[in-house]
Amino acid sequence: MRLLLIGAAALALSACDSGKVPSPADRQSGAADVVADVDLQQVTLRGDGLTSGAESFFFAAGETEVKTALTASLGEASDTGENSECGAGPMAYANYPGGLTVNFQNGSLVGWVLQGEEDTISVSADVEIGTPRAEAEALERYIAIEDSTLGEEFVISGDLAGFIEDDAVSMLYSGVQCFFR
Repeated sequence: MRLLLIGAAALALSACDSGKVPSPADRQSGAADVVADVDLQQVTLRGDGLTSGAESFFFAAGETEVKTALTASLGEASDTGENSECGAGPMAYANYPGGLTVNFQNGSLVGWVLQGEEDTISVSADVEIGTPRAEAEALERYIAIEDSTLGEEFVISGDLAGFIEDDAVSMLYSGVQCFFR
């Protein structure tokens, strides 16, 4: 009985975790290095959502969770609101430092727009704000949207799009937008 109690106590102690020390499996696989290397201030925009610090969000992620993660990485939103006249239906938005706007419908992330250059915001594509027109057009997946009423618009691989102004990429977006065409 005494050995059983000692064994149970040892198991209980081993179950305690401070959250700061990687498990042996993580140390062996190198996952601990990945966690340690995550820049908690970095936001990466993708064609299917975004990553904020160590958290990744696909479109349809919860509005509260996305806003919380973005606030931790970029600071408070400078403006929030709702546009009830979008062609896609009513859309809530939040504008963050660095020129990032995130769009929500029915409490879920549905899109993002990037209109500025910020060291803590990157795009997981071969194009970013300020990329020269020639470099963007040279991308294998680049397709110009002919007759766009919004300006020189393009798509890259179907899930990431943008605009060119003054011979450089001036805006990038993905997902549902409230553009009036």
